[in-house]
Amino acid sequence: MRFGYRLLLVALIPSSTIASEWREFRGPQGSSVANGDALPPTSFDTSSGENVAWRADLPGRGVSGPIVVGGHVIVTASSGKNRDKLHVVAIDQQTGERLWHRQCWATGRTLCHPTSANAAPTPASDGERVYAFYSSNDLICLDLDGNMQWFRGLALDHPGLGNDVGMSSSPVVVGNVVVVQCECQGNSFAAAYDQNTGEEKWIVRRPASSNWASPVATSVKAGDSQQPAVVLQSGESLAAYAADSGALLWDVPLDCSGIPSVSGGAGVLYVPSKNGISAVATAVDFPGDRRLWTEAKLQAGNPSPIVTNDSLLVVNRAGVLTCASLVDGSSNWKKRLGGRYWATPVVAGDVLYAVTDSGEAVVFDLKNEEIIDKYSFGNDEEVLGSPAIAGGALFVRSHHHLWKIAAE
Repeated sequence: MRFGYRLLLVALIPSSTIASEWREFRGPQGSSVANGDALPPTSFDTSSGENVAWRADLPGRGVSGPIVVGGHVIVTASSGKNRDKLHVVAIDQQTGERLWHRQCWATGRTLCHPTSANAAPTPASDGERVYAFYSSNDLICLDLDGNMQWFRGLALDHPGLGNDVGMSSSPVVVGNVVVVQCECQGNSFAAAYDQNTGEEKWIVRRPASSNWASPVATSVKAGDSQQPAVVLQSGESLAAYAADSGALLWDVPLDCSGIPSVSGGAGVLYVPSKNGISAVATAVDFPGDRRLWTEAKLQAGNPSPIVTNDSLLVVNRAGVLTCASLVDGSSNWKKRLGGRYWATPVVAGDVLYAVTDSGEAVVFDLKNEEIIDKYSFGNDEEVLGSPAIAGGALFVRSHHHLWKIAAE
């Protein structure tokens, strides 16, 4: 069933407040699209330093992406023989100087795939606090000065949590809570914790199966009002829960993908699944089939799909970028980017920035449907974490370094 509509994205935070910030995995409202008019440069050279504002050393491995909040670039890392030393580092957004560095010991399972790290989930922020989450299911809350506010060792509360290849679901801030999705072959659940105290506000049981996708904050129409909600995907369904109570708002049977996450906002969500991408209506009382359409030819690889004002961008496992219609999922055009991608690309204006797992950046002109150029971050610089865009700059992290790409 196909419908025509305009996608309406409702920001939970005024855009003027976060125009120069990137507070969570995939940025504002999990969109992978930058707010504001300032654009990162489309050319740079890490060897000569052209348009490289600074490069900072990191204290351990990480496939988490950086976030930008309050003039800080926040990055997590993990180190040690057993990957049990947890790091949170704050770097000055303008100068690249390290502002503070906090360390903790993991309390949960730290085993993960050799290409990954315990610091796999991207941290999140509400503008006052930072919520750093790890594959070991340790959740750390710090203020922007690096002072610890609270700590939750979730594996202590939920024995059997974890798997041998690691977990990577990123936390999300919605309403007055921070939500984590902890799904594995054993004790699977999703839970919300009070932003200020760390008190558990609600918990829901989830399918006992490994899942690396992240929860998505949105708002859903309920009667005449909009209600803050969090959307969780699994191999069984796509479900929306009320942010304040955890009450189930709706549940759609759908074999969702386990790595790329849902994209979209209030009105419509675009869901990666084994059968392609489906558009799902979010209103609580939506009449008829909640699935508006499914396009089997749209197959997302590891990166999550990206919703722009007028199209859907999808990168498949072969490194092919497809621009598709929001109305029915039909293809507008396809271009081969080349390379393998774990990191979700980011968009600023009409430019897409994609970084391969070997550290090659592809800068793509969406308007003219062509590659502008390709740039290397250097040998042995694996990039698996999604970049951030804030204040007209691109922030990219490898296991060893964090770069700020900005016009000189």
